[in-house]
Amino acid sequence: MSMYINTRGNAEPVSSCEAVYSGMAPGGGLFVPRSVPRYSMEELQTLESLSYPELAAAVLNALMDDYPGPVLRDFAAKAYGRPAWGGDAGPAPVKMIGGGLGFLELFHGPTAAFKDMALQIMPYLLTYAAQRTGDGKEILILVATSGDTGKAALEGFKDVPGIKIAVFYPNGGVSPVQEAQMNATDGRNTYVCAVEGNFDDCQNGVKAVFGNEEMIRLLDGRGVRMSSANSINWGRLAPQIVYYFHAYFALSQQKRVQWGAPVNFVAPTGNFGNILAGWYAKQMGLPVHKLICASNMNHVLTDFFQTGIYDRNRPFYYTNSPSMDILISSNLERLLFEMSGRDGEMIRDWMGGLAGKGRFQVGGTVKKAMNEVLWAGFATDEEGSDMIREIYEQNHYVMDPHTAVGMAVYEQYRNQTGDETLTLIDATASPFKFSGSVLAALGHPAAERNEFETLKILSDFTGEPAHPALLGLEERPRRRFCRRDEMEPMILSILDSDSGTD
Repeated sequence: MSMYINTRGNAEPVSSCEAVYSGMAPGGGLFVPRSVPRYSMEELQTLESLSYPELAAAVLNALMDDYPGPVLRDFAAKAYGRPAWGGDAGPAPVKMIGGGLGFLELFHGPTAAFKDMALQIMPYLLTYAAQRTGDGKEILILVATSGDTGKAALEGFKDVPGIKIAVFYPNGGVSPVQEAQMNATDGRNTYVCAVEGNFDDCQNGVKAVFGNEEMIRLLDGRGVRMSSANSINWGRLAPQIVYYFHAYFALSQQKRVQWGAPVNFVAPTGNFGNILAGWYAKQMGLPVHKLICASNMNHVLTDFFQTGIYDRNRPFYYTNSPSMDILISSNLERLLFEMSGRDGEMIRDWMGGLAGKGRFQVGGTVKKAMNEVLWAGFATDEEGSDMIREIYEQNHYVMDPHTAVGMAVYEQYRNQTGDETLTLIDATASPFKFSGSVLAALGHPAAERNEFETLKILSDFTGEPAHPALLGLEERPRRRFCRRDEMEPMILSILDSDSGTD
């Protein structure tokens, strides 16, 4: 059976169902596979012709075999069925623009962002885990979001029996469209709260609740168990591994890559989950040459991979790629665990330094191991805007600001290394989700109008249809507001609520 261990080394292995049901590991750690399954190239070829739902079921079954194959196939068919993803291209089409460069489009789901790729199937994984390993308690999902995870999680868990979901986002730290999407969710079990502070304040607040034993006992007395839909939960991260396999198979079927030849992936990232999924795909046997980690002006990851020093004691920037406005990248802990030889004590020391002093430093051996597979860079808002304009003018392809950061960093990588390996950039959000920023980059005079108007203007200007999930939105008032130190009382008040739409 697939078993999962704690990155901080202070717990017995658990099944994958138990890891998904728990969300976080004891002591603030994260669950990782005790052993990562690896495909041979011959075995990968047997997966190449599978549909996306079939591939998702196969890859997830290899990682989490206490979920039976037929159960996973049913879940994947429901999660990735065509109506939810709009059109015949499937959930994650590959669009090449020439010169050995293309985009892996991950934004065709019901909320127009790549988080749908995991959060459409995660509710099925969690409810099954609860039925198999749970104790009949109600599940409270806690989510910190920098913009996109929140709506995708709300949509995925909306009206799921036995579950309540509370999403915390930074007040003023998401786009108007992202905020409207979250506050427009109509599930009776969904709750949204704006927090005074930035994303890291939201994330730290959620982690503090998970680590508060008194709160856990209080909730237990109410018949409630907490879990998470952030990528700290393995059930959220694992489905993201699938689209890297799917992308490679698409390239092979399009005759873009010779079977077995390596490719590069560029991942715009803040919390490190998207690129970590690519790393796991590589560990499972996918031919990956380099994973390119793209950051915006909050480039704590770039600095870390270049120097070995992780230091969050720095200015926080609000950028036009808000989903990447993060200084504490939770999923990095999983990579560090692997690169340190799975040394839980070392992870506890590093994470203790981050929590206490806001910094830690890894040794040269760990840094070298990371740099063998990862390359990191960052781009400013201006550099991203230049890329939006350049790629549109040259290829008539419209990028959102997050994808544009990836494009700008890839240009840096290619200029510095000369590497001409075929490369896919993860296109993480629909450009219509950030239509004002995109119009500004394209030099359109209407860019300053509100984003609920610029959606149609961008569509008319580019000739591209707006994502249907973004149509009909209007600015919504915040449902709830709290300070960082008020999150626990807010959670208790949510549990006393009958409806998320009050």
